[in-house]
Amino acid sequence: QVQVVESGGGLVQPGGSLILSCVASGNISGINVMGWYRQAQGKQREVAATVGTSGNKNYGESVKGRFTISRDNADNTASLQMNNLKAEDTAVYYCFVWILDDEKFYWGQGTQVTVSS
Repeated sequence: QVQVVESGGGLVQPGGSLILSCVASGNISGINVMGWYRQAQGKQREVAATVGTSGNKNYGESVKGRFTISRDNADNTASLQMNNLKAEDTAVYYCFVWILDDEKFYWGQGTQVTVSS
């Protein structure tokens, strides 16, 4: 079994910054992709950022230039630096890992990010 735990959410003013952290543990044979999706109230879940084992990164259009994802393969951890936050970034952020050997996504419980003055 694989456990995914994220942390670091909270309340921040527009223009502020937050860092989300994620750690995966358990019976991990090899994580291929780590990243975050987010879901705002009343909206569909959308990708925020992903990073592959080789370091290739992808970002959702709405966060490009403001969010930066990083990853430590040795520790099975990832972080999401979020800068210049906007009200529309308010959402629950879910960390995930994709393990090819399992052909399965594993999800964290989610952490709330609220951008408001």
